[in-house]
Amino acid sequence: MKSTIRFAGLAAASVLLLGSLDLRAQDAPGPTDKKIVYSPYPAKNFPNRVYFGDTHLHTSYSTDAGMIGNTLGPEEAYRFARGEEVKSSTGLPAKLQRPLDFLVVADHAENLGLAPLLASSDPDLLKSEWGRKVHDLVKAGKGIEAFNEWVKRISSRDDPFKGDDSLARTMWQKGTAAAEKYNEPGRFTAFIGFEWTSTPDGNNLHRNVIFRGGKAQADKIVPISQYDTVDPEVLWQWMSDAEAKTGSRLLAIPHNGNISLGLMFDDVTLTTKKPIDRDYATRRMRWEPLYETTQMKGDGESHPTLSPNDEFANFETWDRGSFGPGVHTPAMLPREYTREAYKRGIQYEQKLGVNPFKFGIVGSTDSHTSLSTTQEDNFFGKVAPLEPSSSPHRFDEVVTGNLNKEKDRKHYAWMTSASGLAAVWANENTREALWDAMARKEVYATTGTRLQVRVFGGYDFTAQDLERSDFAEQGYKRGVPMGGDLKNAPGGKVPTFLVRAVRDADGANLDRIQVIKGWLDAAGKTHEKVYDVAWSGNRKPGKNGKLAPVGNTVNVKEASYTNAIGAPYLHAHWKDPSFDPKQRAFYYVRVIEIPTPRWTTYDAKFFGTKPPAEAPTAIQDRAYTSPIWYSPT
Repeated sequence: MKSTIRFAGLAAASVLLLGSLDLRAQDAPGPTDKKIVYSPYPAKNFPNRVYFGDTHLHTSYSTDAGMIGNTLGPEEAYRFARGEEVKSSTGLPAKLQRPLDFLVVADHAENLGLAPLLASSDPDLLKSEWGRKVHDLVKAGKGIEAFNEWVKRISSRDDPFKGDDSLARTMWQKGTAAAEKYNEPGRFTAFIGFEWTSTPDGNNLHRNVIFRGGKAQADKIVPISQYDTVDPEVLWQWMSDAEAKTGSRLLAIPHNGNISLGLMFDDVTLTTKKPIDRDYATRRMRWEPLYETTQMKGDGESHPTLSPNDEFANFETWDRGSFGPGVHTPAMLPREYTREAYKRGIQYEQKLGVNPFKFGIVGSTDSHTSLSTTQEDNFFGKVAPLEPSSSPHRFDEVVTGNLNKEKDRKHYAWMTSASGLAAVWANENTREALWDAMARKEVYATTGTRLQVRVFGGYDFTAQDLERSDFAEQGYKRGVPMGGDLKNAPGGKVPTFLVRAVRDADGANLDRIQVIKGWLDAAGKTHEKVYDVAWSGNRKPGKNGKLAPVGNTVNVKEASYTNAIGAPYLHAHWKDPSFDPKQRAFYYVRVIEIPTPRWTTYDAKFFGTKPPAEAPTAIQDRAYTSPIWYSPT
């Protein structure tokens, strides 16, 4: 009864309120004929969101994954990336804490889909004498022997199906069908792509090729493989031809210069050994606007030998050997690491007029488990046999350097990083918007977490601009974002940068923001300097200009940490204190988190295993932005 009375009272009040309004006023003409636009956002189409994804994931369609235990194909990979729970190849339930925004299944082009074809006793495969031989080995329980038969072929670049691309075409089109099925514009982007796995003498020159378009376009080709060529210049010509044939744009992302034995950023071309020239530089940047600077096989931002004054340069370093018999030497380092490539790039620009190493940077996984896992407490390893377990192989398996007898020439599974992610600034989650952002280099790399970083460079920014509610809009109007260019500084003007960084919502606080500058002096010599521009707590730089460490809350025994140190948010307005308008330069931002337990520490807690003594117990995850380049002309 009371409820009825109360409702009746509300109804009466509504009638009285409406009765006091003159609703006829809605029909009256406005004060002017000017069209009123109330919502400001339809006109603001600049990139307003960062999307996180993986541009480098392998499934059972990659022979070096499928023939050593991975049973999950592209469909499971997309489902997992979209946030669904799946069973791993070893039977473990697996799920991401939060879905990814996009994924590139980049299976190796070399005998694409061989493992599923063997498993299903595909009749077309059995028409091949070699196919029957390998099939019979697999069915007889001799999978390792079968895999070794394939390794012999790939090592000698002797394609067992030479002249017949029907199997590769079939499996390629199955992969593109999975991408089309799970691509959902606005929610999740499933890119079409593949890996061209160039390994001259076992050295890493791999590239991931990514299509902007969809299945109807991609199905017009069959991916190029290292059976066809190991020369990147031939890949670029193939990409040009593929664009003309398919009507889709393509880009390629090289990775792992740290195990290329100096070939990734070499001074000469691979095949002809001619010094790189303007034409080479132009073509390389046309087809390879990005570089994968961090992933499972080590971090490639810098090296302590190259950057001895950078206390954060020795991070998840892989500098021992490659997949071949070659011996790594210190002289190779300048042609393997990102920061040094940037420095050498501006030297080339001064000489050639074009910078061959003017790339943006991303991170990705290179996981061969179909599971894109980058969190330290959810790391499923490089390949299926190294998925979570108490097996010694989880730590001790040799990943690279197998052909070298010396222990210090090998990289072991415990050295593998739970890295990384590609972060893309775009205005919508679609193939076209994300691909275009990659092409213009408005991207950054993280070593696995989802910290958000935004950077603008210009000549007129002030400290007050950090507080503006229209921070991003002003950044685009009055400056350039990461991946952009500043040219010919106006008289008396100095490059000024606005940086904002926010921690991963479910992750660790931030230690500091740094700006890394590299420049070319009048004598043609390159230099670098790391500037701390914002940091947590009340620390003060010492006499040497260095900040004290942020601290460490990691409890190794419990594999835990707290956010009692660090800051959830940092920002900076920074003006280059040593700018010379006549000198070429680049600037990129590095954001570093507080220490958290490394995956080997989580494993020790979960399984009761003991990691090698050399394995770090904690890790400081980080982000690297694409640079902003300055040119005096």
